[in-house]
Amino acid sequence: MGLDLDIYIIDLFVIGFLLLFVTLGSGWIAKLPLSFALIYLVVGITLGPYGFNIVQLRPDANFLERLTEFVVLVSLYSCGLKMNRQLNFWAWRSTVRLIGFLMPITIFAIAAVAHWGLKMEWGIAILLGAILAPTDPVLASEVQLADTDDKDELRFGLTSEGGLNDALAFPFVYFGIHWLEKGNNWQDWFKEWVAVDLIWAVVAGIGMGIIVAKSVVWLQQKLEKYTPVDDLMADFIAIATILLTYSLTEVVYGYGFLAVFVAAIAAQRQYTDEEKHHSQLEFTERIEKLMEVATILILGSLLRVQAIWQYLSVGLLIGGLLLFVIRPVGAWISTIGGHYKPITRLLFGWFGVRGVGSIYYLCYAFGHGLKGSLGEQVAWITYITIVLSVILHGISTTPLMNRYEKLITSRRRKFGQSAPEVEEA
Repeated sequence: MGLDLDIYIIDLFVIGFLLLFVTLGSGWIAKLPLSFALIYLVVGITLGPYGFNIVQLRPDANFLERLTEFVVLVSLYSCGLKMNRQLNFWAWRSTVRLIGFLMPITIFAIAAVAHWGLKMEWGIAILLGAILAPTDPVLASEVQLADTDDKDELRFGLTSEGGLNDALAFPFVYFGIHWLEKGNNWQDWFKEWVAVDLIWAVVAGIGMGIIVAKSVVWLQQKLEKYTPVDDLMADFIAIATILLTYSLTEVVYGYGFLAVFVAAIAAQRQYTDEEKHHSQLEFTERIEKLMEVATILILGSLLRVQAIWQYLSVGLLIGGLLLFVIRPVGAWISTIGGHYKPITRLLFGWFGVRGVGSIYYLCYAFGHGLKGSLGEQVAWITYITIVLSVILHGISTTPLMNRYEKLITSRRRKFGQSAPEVEEA
């Protein structure tokens, strides 16, 4: 009998082998200037059409939107479960600066480059800025809080930023979509955008996140008085909370991403059993890591040499300015007067990882009017920027964070402080 293997079987073997490799080798990989995302990307390219042509995935925009949507939702919930501070301005001051100042600076700086440099209309330029502005909660796990006992200011700021800006970029995405659908006569739809997309959707997202999470935890605690939840099934409450929160928030036209992040914060504050909280965090992180493999493998297999070459100059222009100028300068401006250490401000500026969230927003825009040559240009600028980010952040994260941790440890020994970045920031 001749050897006639289905490509699907080969794909399963490749994914299984990759998971085995990164799992057994995770201890060594963690010490190298390589991120797991960079490994997945290289494998995806190598096994794609320009390599061995083993991974033959051709997902459409709708499939990619749904896949990345779920990955981001799980990651946002994981970020929310790590939030370990009281809900007041001072405790979240780095988040306020990164969201309230840095994100708008990033969006409008990208839009300005796209408008004046690439001759895009303002609405489309702002849409591109909104697609690229959010830092990624999925690929940035190496620089996020490890758990709720981690008090580091840099990690807290980057984790909370990743959890919130994937939701709060949505108003600007809708601004671009309104421009696509209704034209540049913005006076006709601007008031509606402010009332619905800017105010109501944010308020509804926060409110629904609190209501659904508290309801789920209350119901769980009431029922467990009569019969305990099966240990094997208990962690699925996290997935149930994510899906219920997201769907119900979308029904009332709120921002589901924001609601899921808020729901995680509300849920972890309501649990009296710390073990349940830690178990859910571990569970969601495992799902997040598994979905990251699939998403970045697909991205690597989607890359096309001809299209990359065609859009390389504009992609490097936008991506290069974003990573080397806009984000670092914007972060430095946003942290003025915050009394942060210079290394913290510099790392806030560098660790603006782009990834799965940008793919989601791109696919969402494709489903709401972005198309044609303009859509191609926006798509490949986004892909090139993500690849550039995965490569640069993938090789720099480990050495930079090791250097940062050494400095923090040195300051602890010198000044006898338990959490210097919290107290000095």
